[in-house]
Amino acid sequence: MLYGLLPGWLVPGLADWAMHRRTRIEDTAGTRESLIHALMMAEVGAPIALTLRYEVNPLLLSVQLGAAAVHEATALWDVRTAVHSDREVKPVEQHIHSFLESLPFGGLASLMCLHADQVRSLLRGGRGDPDAWRLVPRRRPLPAGYLAAVGVAVGVGVLLPYGEELVRCRRAARARKRRARAHRAVLRRVKGC
Repeated sequence: MLYGLLPGWLVPGLADWAMHRRTRIEDTAGTRESLIHALMMAEVGAPIALTLRYEVNPLLLSVQLGAAAVHEATALWDVRTAVHSDREVKPVEQHIHSFLESLPFGGLASLMCLHADQVRSLLRGGRGDPDAWRLVPRRRPLPAGYLAAVGVAVGVGVLLPYGEELVRCRRAARARKRRARAHRAVLRRVKGC
């Protein structure tokens, strides 16, 4: 999971960003869809960050399960926003979305297989486990170098491209507003003649 699934998540994320750029998201769904992308990244990123720092227990599994469900609902909202904006969502982008939607469930299933005892504890409501419903730092913390590498990878492979997308969308929205104001000013002058 740490050296395959997690780093592998960046590839479809970058591919999706490239599709948004290719279909000029800034001229269609714009800022709204870009903000939905930021929301989805937070829905996935926060539980992953917790899992990298804390022991897997019923609390963490509940957070993961809840986040996966919310992410799925947000993914539906994302596609609906794109389609209603007339942004063309080609089959290749739909396949990328399918992959991105399945990754949280794949990661969660792997985590649950690796921590079956905690799944059983969750199903029992954590009874008998005083640490079931609190964040417990990892007994064996992940190496600082690994955590730093994940941080750099997320910065370069997620924050930079999707930050660029949001900035591009905001700039395009401001340019549209300026053009609309200028157009209204011309119409007022023409009507005044």
